[in-house]
Amino acid sequence: MSRTPLPRRASVVIIGGGVIGTSIAFHLAEAGVTDVLLLERGELGAGSTCRAAGGVRAQFSDELNIALGARSLAAFTRFGQHPGQEIDLHQVGYLFLLSTPGQVAAFERDVKLQNELGVTSRMIDVGEAKRLSPLIDTDGVLAAAYSPEDGHCTPESVVLGYAGGARRHGAVLCTGTTVLDIERRGDRVTGVVTGQGTVEADTVICAAGAWSAGIGELAGVELPVRPVRRQVMFTEPMPDLAPVVPFTVDFASSFYFHREGRGLLLGMSDPEQEPGFHLDYSEDWLPRLGAAIGTRAPALLDVGLTPGWAGLYEVTPDHNALIGRAAEPSNFLYATGFSGHGFLMGPAVGEVIRDLFLEKDPFVDVRPLDVRRFADGAAIRPETHIV
Repeated sequence: MSRTPLPRRASVVIIGGGVIGTSIAFHLAEAGVTDVLLLERGELGAGSTCRAAGGVRAQFSDELNIALGARSLAAFTRFGQHPGQEIDLHQVGYLFLLSTPGQVAAFERDVKLQNELGVTSRMIDVGEAKRLSPLIDTDGVLAAAYSPEDGHCTPESVVLGYAGGARRHGAVLCTGTTVLDIERRGDRVTGVVTGQGTVEADTVICAAGAWSAGIGELAGVELPVRPVRRQVMFTEPMPDLAPVVPFTVDFASSFYFHREGRGLLLGMSDPEQEPGFHLDYSEDWLPRLGAAIGTRAPALLDVGLTPGWAGLYEVTPDHNALIGRAAEPSNFLYATGFSGHGFLMGPAVGEVIRDLFLEKDPFVDVRPLDVRRFADGAAIRPETHIV
């Protein structure tokens, strides 16, 4: 049950209380939009956001994703002042380890584009990669890509900051409120039915992450988002751990780690994971994780490991986000399907949806991310930096 009374009407109803939803609520309310209402069925951030690895970066393979990442990274660096919340940002850099000539060539192209767009990434040799991340075994590594301004921060704190800022500007955030249906009249959404009653709505925005396909279906909009489980583990405290550990990614296996407290957070993708709402922690991935650790950071095999958690990626067919306004109903907007990049793009996406709602041009053209790209056969090149 929500602790905040449910309003009977709102100019904007945002469905989803993770980083995307709370960022949208903050940016709309800050812009002077009145009667902004956010609905979250659990607690704020309790979906995918609180289970994210916390990485923030601008290293991507295309101009649009680079722009969203860089804009967000800049926002994270001043988060303490705007909206005003400590998020434990560590700009320790992102380090991608590359082990095939094809990977090296692709990252060389990507770094060139990133540099043209103002990102301070660079290609480095194996020796420098080892100095930056001493835990790695460089056997088989040909080169690496490194961006010193990237890093990681605390997802829950980001949500707290946006939620607090949204409330200060007059937005209402209702937790424990499940959306049951979306009412339509003609080509317009007219209301949102919840377990606590119905809210009349002038506009509805879907920011429901892995649950977005169901919300879209209620509105008559197909949002091709599949939930896919991703898991993390932690090491026990490591007394000799370097104070600065870059967010290190073995690109071939997707195994990654970064410092978390006195130890490390570890994770990797599982190509055998079946899509679905699998939120239970499973040990099925441990053999693959162990093999990856043994190959790329074998010293960690002698460190105690503790289970972490399972979370959900919201995956689209081309691993790129869905951001836009539906053709019908025309007052239904969506920001979802980030395929593992939602947390790090949250600040920029809040700005973009604010501007789309106000019918202004966003800082970057997001039309390629419109969901209609799939129906039109215009899906864009799959994003390759999917860790």
